[in-house]
Amino acid sequence: MLILDYLSWMFEWLRNVTLSYDNTDPSFPNAFKFKCAVTDSKGPRRFMEDAHSIVVPYAGVRGQGFFAIFDGHAGKQAAEWCGQNFSMRFLQALRRNHNGSSIPDTLNETFHDVDTTLSRMTEESEGKMHSGCTAVTAFLRLEDYEGKQSFLPHDFDPFKSSMEMIEDANGSSDESGGESPDRKRQKKSSTSKIKDAFKSLGGSGSTTTGNNANVNSSSGKVTSSSMPGSISESSSRNSMMSVDKREKERIFTPNHSMSSNIRRVLYCANAGDARGVLCRGGKAVRLTYDHKGSDKQEAKRIMDAGGFVMSGRVNGVLAVTRSLGDSSMKEFVVGAPYTTETELCEDDEFLILACDGLWDVIEDQAAVELVRGIADPKRAAELLLDTAYKNYSTDNVTVLVVRFRNPPENIEKKQ
Repeated sequence: MLILDYLSWMFEWLRNVTLSYDNTDPSFPNAFKFKCAVTDSKGPRRFMEDAHSIVVPYAGVRGQGFFAIFDGHAGKQAAEWCGQNFSMRFLQALRRNHNGSSIPDTLNETFHDVDTTLSRMTEESEGKMHSGCTAVTAFLRLEDYEGKQSFLPHDFDPFKSSMEMIEDANGSSDESGGESPDRKRQKKSSTSKIKDAFKSLGGSGSTTTGNNANVNSSSGKVTSSSMPGSISESSSRNSMMSVDKREKERIFTPNHSMSSNIRRVLYCANAGDARGVLCRGGKAVRLTYDHKGSDKQEAKRIMDAGGFVMSGRVNGVLAVTRSLGDSSMKEFVVGAPYTTETELCEDDEFLILACDGLWDVIEDQAAVELVRGIADPKRAAELLLDTAYKNYSTDNVTVLVVRFRNPPENIEKKQ
């Protein structure tokens, strides 16, 4: 039954779709609450080629989330496929690497895996699919200070049924007519296997990275783990999953007493010019890197590989130097992401993920200031989208806002 419960949970997790999330559970620690929303528009374009993915809770851990935007070009197939599948591919990689690779390395592995899959799909389509997409992803994770997954108090077992918990609380035992020793051993063995499977969902291991560029503040830090010039090869359109109410006891809620031992870490990765910007105390902190032909390091990499950049475009065609898909240019346009690791602090208010349809017409700081006083992430995302078109954006626009705390008291609240 435990295996069936696990499979049922996984299918239910994939099946549920919505566009926003707001944790209003009063029993959930405020320090780990967040709310998010996304909005999009095809604008003046004939077709919508953007896709996005929001998965809450992620890996079955309450307080965790996965957020992503995929900006397609030359068709919508690559972006749509990523919107439907990237989050699950990342989850599978976390399970494989739960005792080994760091989260940035696992993100890099997932980008490479997805890029390879899209290239294979292009070959199998016999010339019918040529699309690619830029990508920005963010994984909000609960960790201890050694970088390992945190979600459970030591005295709570989410794999027991509610009746078993009641029996334990009442002091039920073999002496009072409990199960046979053989039955107990069988249950313990099955439960242990499922525990291992669930434990692996969130990943674990050190998140220390090498060759880092650090941006430090008094109470938080941003660590980039993949330098912009380095190469390591690595839904439906609107996809957001939440679990069924029947699975509440399979969702792990951090205990209030554990709060001081848990930190929230935001892992971002991008390929191309889709961007992630964090508001820290009113200041915009960019967590991604724009991979464009106008960038000197990227242009040098392409020329070293035998290509050229003309008018800011790779081989005179593509405006971005990294993407997922685009198999016909894969020798030059790689899928290796730029990754950052950010320990969230009290000054961190919200995150904006958006495609270049927004960032081409508004600066990071201006975007942060525009929506800082808006507590509702849906209204914040809609205002940013409206502003993009008022500033004459001619592209598809997708904006995703994740709010970690309400606006500070001294900030004028916007209606």
